[in-house]
Amino acid sequence: MQYRAAVAMKPGAPEVFEIQKRDAPVPRDGWVTVRVKAFGLNRSEMFTRQGHSPSVQFPRVLGIECVGEVLDAPQTRQKTGQQVIALMGGMGREFDGGYAEIAQLPERCVFPVETSLDWTTLGALPEMFQTAWGILSRGLALSEGDQLLIRGGTSSVGLMALRLAKIAGATVTSTTRSDDKKPKLKAAGADEVIIDNGRLGTGEFDKVLDLVGTTSLQDSMNACRAGGITCMAGILGNAWTLENFLPMEHIPHCVRLTVYSGGPGDLDLGALQQFIKKIESGETSVDIDKVFALEEIAEAHARMENNQAQGKLVVDLT
Repeated sequence: MQYRAAVAMKPGAPEVFEIQKRDAPVPRDGWVTVRVKAFGLNRSEMFTRQGHSPSVQFPRVLGIECVGEVLDAPQTRQKTGQQVIALMGGMGREFDGGYAEIAQLPERCVFPVETSLDWTTLGALPEMFQTAWGILSRGLALSEGDQLLIRGGTSSVGLMALRLAKIAGATVTSTTRSDDKKPKLKAAGADEVIIDNGRLGTGEFDKVLDLVGTTSLQDSMNACRAGGITCMAGILGNAWTLENFLPMEHIPHCVRLTVYSGGPGDLDLGALQQFIKKIESGETSVDIDKVFALEEIAEAHARMENNQAQGKLVVDLT
């Protein structure tokens, strides 16, 4: 049996992807072979494609997440035919990831789920939920009644964090750089939407989620009240370092600074299953920007790279 995979042949622009036919992998003890039904796109995959992950060897099937059904899983707890999600743990970096019709993954990356959701909706969830849930619960210790600022609000993680924060009872202010994107944030439940001009540091928020990164981190800390928490969990600003950082000077008095970059072991599967049920019941929804076919992977990456997405980009293989 053969399957198709989108292979990044070398570091570079979105056009480095090539659709190849490959032979199905031989079953391997401790590994789960998944028939992939859908997968979401992530900016970390864009950075890897661009060549910013020096440990990654090319050609490589990228993809730090996917959803689908188990084909075989010798010497694991997974069962043939089970619906599963998979994320991180080396996917698309140490070994081939989710950008394919079949993925063979170590058991640590694979989790069973029960759902009636369509594959596109489920495919948007794994990494987006894991990251947003981890940020709010571990990076920010979000509590009911907190005043939360989400910087980078129209990103997929920003929108997921908004929905989860509202479910948790927080009051949420989300930012965008474009007036055109305000309605998206309002529709997702933001109590207030403000245009990010780079200067939001008023010290009025209990918690601040910064998805933009080092280009806005100083101002985000200034937006946090004494005793509050600022969590950096993204680099939408495409800057990797904070130059001339002086902690005693740049971190405001009694503001705590955290980061979140969780892996598969940080996934709260029970919380994810509860969130899936809320989607199924219509209590909440998932913010999907656009759905692509596997052959359109270069177009999908270009949309991500050009910051055109308002929500999750998903490739559906069904």
